Amino acid sequence: MEKEQFRELKTGVVFGGRTYFCALELALELIGSKWKMMLLYHLRNGALRSSELQRRMRSISGKMFTQTARALEKEGLVAREIFPVIPPRVEYSLTPAGETAVPVIMQVGYWGKAVAAMERPEG
Repeated sequence: MEKEQFRELKTGVVFGGRTYFCALELALELIGSKWKMMLLYHLRNGALRSSELQRRMRSISGKMFTQTARALEKEGLVAREIFPVIPPRVEYSLTPAGETAVPVIMQVGYWGKAVAAMERPEG
């Protein structure tokens, strides 16, 4: 990539009332954690009930799931819908802003696959 493309990221970005050093800092805050990316990844094909989403995110604790889902909801990437039934049913889905993160997350996954393929056996 040309250096000119990197300079573009070094401008201040304002989001949610906060000023970030650059767009990359904002992007990493929004989707940079393991669990945020995994939650968005699992919602890429449509809405899921809370219990199914947690099941797909192996090894996430209930507390971490709730924190991650609430953060993504607050940031406008995930929508939460509560159905007034007994027992209560909660579904999560991507917002239009959340849908824009899916190609980025998929590229990170493809990169991980490529790096794994480059690994040399020890010895």
